[in-house]
Amino acid sequence: SLYLHCDPTASHYLKILLDAIFGPENFRNEIIWKRTNTHNDARLKFADVADIILFYSKSNNFFFATQYEPHSEEYIRNFYRYDDNDGRGPYRLGDMASPNPRPNMMYEWKGYSYPAKGWRYERETMQRLDDEGRIYYPKHPDGTPDTSKRLALKRYLNEQRGNVVSNVWTEIQPIAAQAAERLGYPTQKPLALLERIIQASSNPGDVVLDPFAGCGTAIAAAHSLDRHWIGIDITHL
Repeated sequence: SLYLHCDPTASHYLKILLDAIFGPENFRNEIIWKRTNTHNDARLKFADVADIILFYSKSNNFFFATQYEPHSEEYIRNFYRYDDNDGRGPYRLGDMASPNPRPNMMYEWKGYSYPAKGWRYERETMQRLDDEGRIYYPKHPDGTPDTSKRLALKRYLNEQRGNVVSNVWTEIQPIAAQAAERLGYPTQKPLALLERIIQASSNPGDVVLDPFAGCGTAIAAAHSLDRHWIGIDITHL
């Protein structure tokens, strides 16, 4: 895999070059990285706040690991509204109904009738989920079962990976003036940016090459993630 970072003044031309080298069929993503906040000097256009990262592979035979980011506080507040105070933490309710008609899944469970197309799970799985306390049983205010409502699956927050990372990256902050990782190098990238790229497209023990190493952020990220690395640059650094 190859990741090429640039700004919008060159990204379109570089994409044409990369299409010629790797083939347009091996273009994977145009990633938008919000690298800064808006400025007050954008008088005749929208403020430039993003850079481009072009992601290509050499062929269809390449490694990619889906990346996740934590749910926002607002998302957790809106969706993970249940907590049994049993030490397992907050959870949300998931659908237990089959998306397609499944006659063999149309059975009653503890007095609760099956959904229109049947349950999503076989009896053995339902029993296991029940034993693990993962089924939400609707109840009346007096605590008796409310069989007029559907059962639901408890999806615990601490077992979720989070949101799948898209091709728009807004949560990786630029390096602040007072940041400990700041070296004063003019095009230094945040360590988190390189860590995401390296984790997405390599495994521990793989080789990461940065042919424009600059202040060495990619090398540092590769080293900390147990990758082998090669860095090339012509500066005195």
